[in-house]
Amino acid sequence: MDLTPLRCLNNSISRFIHLVTCRISTAMPAEKDYINLVSLLKLVKPVLDDIANHKAPLDEALSKQCDELDTAVNEARELLEKWSPKTSKILCVLQSKPLVLKIQNSSVKLCGQCESSPNAQICIRESRNLKLGQLSEHIEEILRSQDGEKNPSADHLTEIIESFSLRSSQELLNERIALEKEKQKAESSNIKTELDRISQILELISHIREFVGKKKSVDNVQIPSYFRCPLSLELMWDPVIVASGQTYERAHIQKWLDQGLVRCPKTNYELAHKNLIPNYTVKALIVNWCNENKVELSNNSDKVEDVFEVRKVPEEEGSVQSSPEHSYVHSRSESASSAVSSIDYASAAPEIGVSRMSVSYPFTPPNGASPSPSGKFYNSSKAISRMLSFPSDSLHNELTSTPHVEKLVNGLRSLSTEVQTASAGELRFLAKYNIENRVIIGQCGAITPLISLLHSDNELIQEHSVTALLNLSIDENIKSRIAEEGALEPLIHVLKTGNTGAKENAAAALFSISLLDDYRVKIGRSGAVNGLVDLLKTGTVRGKKDAATALFNLSIFHENKARIVQAGAVKYLVGLMEPCSEMVDKAVALLANLSTIVEGCSAIAREGGIPLLVEIVDMGSQRGKENAASILLQMCINNSKYCRSVLQEGAVPPLVALSQSGTPRAKEKAQQLLSHFRNQRESAVARGRS
Repeated sequence: MDLTPLRCLNNSISRFIHLVTCRISTAMPAEKDYINLVSLLKLVKPVLDDIANHKAPLDEALSKQCDELDTAVNEARELLEKWSPKTSKILCVLQSKPLVLKIQNSSVKLCGQCESSPNAQICIRESRNLKLGQLSEHIEEILRSQDGEKNPSADHLTEIIESFSLRSSQELLNERIALEKEKQKAESSNIKTELDRISQILELISHIREFVGKKKSVDNVQIPSYFRCPLSLELMWDPVIVASGQTYERAHIQKWLDQGLVRCPKTNYELAHKNLIPNYTVKALIVNWCNENKVELSNNSDKVEDVFEVRKVPEEEGSVQSSPEHSYVHSRSESASSAVSSIDYASAAPEIGVSRMSVSYPFTPPNGASPSPSGKFYNSSKAISRMLSFPSDSLHNELTSTPHVEKLVNGLRSLSTEVQTASAGELRFLAKYNIENRVIIGQCGAITPLISLLHSDNELIQEHSVTALLNLSIDENIKSRIAEEGALEPLIHVLKTGNTGAKENAAAALFSISLLDDYRVKIGRSGAVNGLVDLLKTGTVRGKKDAATALFNLSIFHENKARIVQAGAVKYLVGLMEPCSEMVDKAVALLANLSTIVEGCSAIAREGGIPLLVEIVDMGSQRGKENAASILLQMCINNSKYCRSVLQEGAVPPLVALSQSGTPRAKEKAQQLLSHFRNQRESAVARGRS
């Protein structure tokens, strides 16, 4: 009798039991199944001893059964050896199920062929009482319901969250990353069944994240979805933009990229590069939201679970401390030519160096917080623009009533031009200052008739209507409704045909809507870019600022960069870099985005931008120097002929000075550019010698 299969099985069982005893932890979701398997296999071992002691015959069928169980035990052991906390918990459970059931069935079959063994019946009885793979069956049931286009119930999602300890944002992120890495492996191996299963689990994770996200609040203040990082679902502290144009919390997207993942988590598009651009627009929006809701946002780097800490602050409205990364704000509602101010620096606020910046931009959103001379943010919904020069203007800060607004909305539909003008004008000013008024106006159905009046032949009606929509867009919910009700084409019509004030406010409204990720793409594809570039060319200083603001935000989405370049924006931006211009920093910031594509570099060189950029590196503001250095670096890497042009303009001395005294990011760019010059020179010398 050959006892080799018996010895092999005994050894495999001993190794498996030892591994489970040493390695199993509560972090492993299949823990209970493996512990139950150990109990079962401990009962199998006496049966094997009986066979070895000739208390049960080892025939060919029994030998085959030993081989089958040996294979199953070794497969389970290999899966257990591969397990780590970075492995997907849900996938681990699904992969474990067929293995644990195979071990259970093989054990029963083996013991069933050893009727003469006194231990066999005990093993069979205990084996049949084991409930293995139940968690896996539950998951499979939920995945099947997804296939039927039925979303998992709240109870099911809660059960999965508890079963897999997916309570924290960090755990959800870890699970997502683990699944994405497994998906990459399946794609490279072209294993369709595995790929389909992983895609199903990712869809389930998406439902869990959505379910968890709805509960995110601070002292019953719901955190808006667009302020939460799509990866962590937490309020963003340091929002950055990736190559796809999406915004994430820096720490979490960096973790994603560090794991070798090359696709955008939200769009699933492959990222053209791994650069992270600070999103100061969203940061200012978040600061403003925290200020209005009395929520304190503070960095908490010692905390493992979250990058930040959010808590309600009881003190009176006043300030949220400015981040070191913010030396500017941008508060925008109606245009200057409409008798209201918009985008300006706080002249008394000191400039602060900005670190970790690829492109820094001196614009913040239309409802952004505004800095006081002390450097603290104050509530911009109350100070969003200067007072209108109308005697009755202060009255529009009072809370209106629903019946009154309903009358005004009916007036928008009147056949009388005078009634339409008066109604649109009053709605414009009611929406200007008061948060509650905006909500009432939105609820009374004003959005649709205001949009229809954007096509009015009466310039004043058109201006009142576009400005009312701009003021209403300060409310994030109303902003989404304005976009959804088809405002893009009418706004572009105003941008092309309106009077000076209407054009400026149409540009500002397009910027406001472009803060919605999906609409950044739609606006770029809608033909708005040409209108904004025309405003950049022919507008007042305020109009040019509004156009540049909107174009910058559109340029965050990679596809829009080529459109902006093709529309001729670079020529006017280069002109705005002249020292006498009021828009040097704004122009350089937008060009920094456009320089990341070949067409942008070519256009900057063609329009004579290199001498002006070198001058800004030498004499510009800290922000301007940083962006100018970034552009020159992009151009020199793109084409060696630009290196010669930059060197001929005497760029080395100001770059050396910047590498020693600029912002951290400016120093980095200057050092990279100087290093590039050295490498080019050494390569030329080497070629000359050869």
